Amino acid sequence: MIKTIRNAWKLPELRRKLLFVVFALLIFRLGAAVPVPYINTEMLQEYISANSGTIFGLLNTLSGSAMSRATVFALSIQPYINASIIIQLLTIAIPALERLARDGGEEGKKKIQSITRYTTLAIGLIQGYGYYALIRSYNLLSNTGVWAGLVIVVSFTAGAVFLMWLGEQITEFGVGNGISIILFTGIVSRIPSMVVHVYSSIRVYFADTSAWTAEQLAQRPPMHPGIAALLVVGMLLLVIFIVFISNSERKIPVQYAKRVVGRKMYGGQSTHIPIKVNLSGVLPIIFAQSIAMIPATIGMFVPSSQVEGSAWNTFLSVFNSTSALYAIIYFVLIFLFSYFYATIQFNPIEVANNLKKNGGFVPGFRPGRPTAEFLSKVLSRLTFFGAVYLGIVAILPIITENITGIVNMSIGGTSVIIVVGVALETTKMIEAQMLMRHYKGFLE
Repeated sequence: MIKTIRNAWKLPELRRKLLFVVFALLIFRLGAAVPVPYINTEMLQEYISANSGTIFGLLNTLSGSAMSRATVFALSIQPYINASIIIQLLTIAIPALERLARDGGEEGKKKIQSITRYTTLAIGLIQGYGYYALIRSYNLLSNTGVWAGLVIVVSFTAGAVFLMWLGEQITEFGVGNGISIILFTGIVSRIPSMVVHVYSSIRVYFADTSAWTAEQLAQRPPMHPGIAALLVVGMLLLVIFIVFISNSERKIPVQYAKRVVGRKMYGGQSTHIPIKVNLSGVLPIIFAQSIAMIPATIGMFVPSSQVEGSAWNTFLSVFNSTSALYAIIYFVLIFLFSYFYATIQFNPIEVANNLKKNGGFVPGFRPGRPTAEFLSKVLSRLTFFGAVYLGIVAILPIITENITGIVNMSIGGTSVIIVVGVALETTKMIEAQMLMRHYKGFLE
């Protein structure tokens, strides 16, 4: 990836795009450090830290610790992701939206995008008020007046809408998917603090405990350095496995028939259709997380959800990011969204019709419907394997956390999938633009 960025930097156009991305991400990190007024951020950080193994810890990780600091970007890009999921599902359920997306052309896409933006605003208001209600229920406000509440909710909502706009600007004028890059940056920004935490834990483990009190011994990290090293090796192997699957693809051979147009002969060459094993990329993980967060988002409106032993507290504890039910729901949602997004990315009927129009065919299958059925069968099998892969990789850290008792493993595992997936996708987009400008395939 570093080599790709270095080569892209030599091209003036790509260099401008990379500089734009860097500038946009600096704005993102600056906004993630600007606190919203009237909130006791120190006590809020203690609360988030105490609940780091819950859904609030996951939200804090995805926002780059902006949530625990109650900054203007505390909601991160979750409202936009939730809005995108809702609109895509409604596009399938509502015929008018389906026709708009399928036959509306560029104008239809703009209308769908406009609807998604307004939905993001509505969800941002709901989540902003929910977060405000949570903070107020814990008496973390220096001012409980109506004006203070309005300022806090509007600040959270405005931050979410601004990040949506910033992500769109990165996609249009930069390199890669802007929303994914913002999510990637938020997660990566926590790496230095994580390294310091691990280093401090190892130092405490080797410290002289002869003069320690019983309370200090009880707070001693339960993780042996050998186990920590084993987990690091396991994480590296996990990254290698994710990269291997992400780059794996099924190549379907395509043969073009010879045809004579005037005095020239066209066709006759062989090529292939590449279909990724994990065609959906990292999006099923992001979508599944957003849906799995809904119970906790609803619970933010209810102050009694933070009272130990209450009905809401029990309900939310069932959806804790380390619970078995959460892991099952998470796996099923990843499975469903993998199929859902694969059908959006690759349409077998459309591909078969395009091949037929251009005189192409898959050896052993007649053009038209037989080719579409074959492509659909291949897509279904690859999507099944990709969904199982994503699901296993996502819940494996949850299982490890329950076995070892080490907190935040589930959150860290999800972050690895997102970071590796976004890094690979962005690198491929940069390489594609470099290839288009160098015309290597034509010259060589």
